[in-house]
Amino acid sequence: MNAVHELAARGFGAQAAAYDRARPSYPPDAVGWLAHALRIEPGRRVIDLAAGTGKLTRLLAATGADLIAVEPVTAMRDVLRASLPGVAAVAGVAESLPFASASIDAVTVAQAFHWFDQSRAMAELARALRAGGRLGVIWNSREPGVDWTDRIWSVMDRVERGAPWHAEGVAGARSFGGVGSPGWTEPDLPRAAGWSRWTTATFFHVQRATHQGVVDRMLSVSHVAALPPAEQEEVLTEIRTILREHPDTKEQPVVSIGYRVIAACAERVAPA
Repeated sequence: MNAVHELAARGFGAQAAAYDRARPSYPPDAVGWLAHALRIEPGRRVIDLAAGTGKLTRLLAATGADLIAVEPVTAMRDVLRASLPGVAAVAGVAESLPFASASIDAVTVAQAFHWFDQSRAMAELARALRAGGRLGVIWNSREPGVDWTDRIWSVMDRVERGAPWHAEGVAGARSFGGVGSPGWTEPDLPRAAGWSRWTTATFFHVQRATHQGVVDRMLSVSHVAALPPAEQEEVLTEIRTILREHPDTKEQPVVSIGYRVIAACAERVAPA
């Protein structure tokens, strides 16, 4: 198995429980669109790639497909296995999948494609998928324009460093939406030989969270999770202060965070 990006391994390994507890899930209409677009149904072999703690895996399990979660970070995989004992969970990365060629019907990737070496990942996915198999990606992207969430996300933007979507010279990298990104657009999706054009759809939902839930949401972000303890506490204290003092949150024990959900699907095209 190829190496996992060091920041992802450290950050997600340290805060897998916070990730599972505080990250938003995906709305039913978006998951339904993805399942339909990828033809995820009983009898189909489906890989949830970079599955994390199983945020999307849980929702796909209800389709009855032969579902396998692939997650390289041990702590994340352990949380997934504990909550989904009936789903196979294996170690693996997008650039080197532990599956035979042309053995998979569909692959989903939720909130993770920006960690991949995209040119290598697309070639490896093309190898593992059967002709006519499909790749689907889905991403929660915070809706900007709300003052208190803009302020909190600006704290994260300030400490963000070392992430692959900011590093120059990352092979095949194009922006797939970092922490402050407003989301994907069609030109951001990777194009490669042997793949159809992408079909996309947009959805919306709202996450309700306590102040501590918002703090945990920020702690679950890789570059915050990977900070040295003293620096991390400074960041979390700044976030707590915003929540405690902002007029829109100080008297609201439960707050709302709006998300735009981008989903996309591409098909593995048989060679001419």
